[in-house]
Amino acid sequence: MKDERTAVAQRVTWVGFFVNVVLTGFKLTAGILGKSTAMIADGVHSLSDFLTDVIVLVFIGISGKDRDEDHLYGHGKYETFATLLISLALLVVGFGIFWSGLNKVIDTLHGEIIEQPTIIALVAAIVSIIVKEGLYWYTKKAGDKINNQAVIANAWHHRSDAFSSIGTALGISGAIFLGETWRILDPIAGIIVSFFIIKVAFELGLPSVHELLERSLPKETVNEIAGIIQSNTEILAFHNLKTRKIGNIFAIDVHIKLDKNTSFVHSHDIATEIEINLRKRFGEKTITSIHTEPFKGDVI
Repeated sequence: MKDERTAVAQRVTWVGFFVNVVLTGFKLTAGILGKSTAMIADGVHSLSDFLTDVIVLVFIGISGKDRDEDHLYGHGKYETFATLLISLALLVVGFGIFWSGLNKVIDTLHGEIIEQPTIIALVAAIVSIIVKEGLYWYTKKAGDKINNQAVIANAWHHRSDAFSSIGTALGISGAIFLGETWRILDPIAGIIVSFFIIKVAFELGLPSVHELLERSLPKETVNEIAGIIQSNTEILAFHNLKTRKIGNIFAIDVHIKLDKNTSFVHSHDIATEIEINLRKRFGEKTITSIHTEPFKGDVI
């Protein structure tokens, strides 16, 4: 049975998918009819949203599955992998917009005249900014609510499209209202926007790389875990604390040291209490492994 988290993620992604279908067709048509190479490029940029929507729809369906005999830690890493793929798509889009804009600037400086676009291209750019920014907030809010990094990454992809359309709108406006000399604003704006897109790609992608490479949780989170462990006065020491992230789930391993006269049953009760407290703080799906050892006056 599909859990609520997966259902919400799929719903907002489907909304984005159908909006992208309509918006991409509109932008490409406006670019062709409006004689705007910038709007055609912006429409091609929107095509990349199809890929990310498909990626999210496929991978969140997998990541929402319960653990099985082949995935005893669950399927959370599929969500992380989807986020990485989206960040790579953003990176490609960002460099593509940068390269296209740079070539147009060079050609203009060499005397080539950029064709003047028409009002329909400007209208399409403004509509794209409004729609994609609205889609960003809708998707981002849902992603934050269910703590789904792939959905949040997809929200930023929507915003990258809005950024791209801002650059397109500025360039088209300059070309229409300021005359032939100022048509170079189109590619220059695109270059500036590309840097924002590339920055977002790195901000989304690096945490995914760290998670896939089994990087430990942030130091403040590890300190909080240590505090929960130390809150039980019967735990005389602990060591070998290891942490990692599996999708939106924390995995925590630790060895705790108890008085050597503590019974097996009571040591189990203490470990269970720590597990319960960790799950209360970090979620019911938190994966814990607590090993108990006799304390012999050592500190390791």
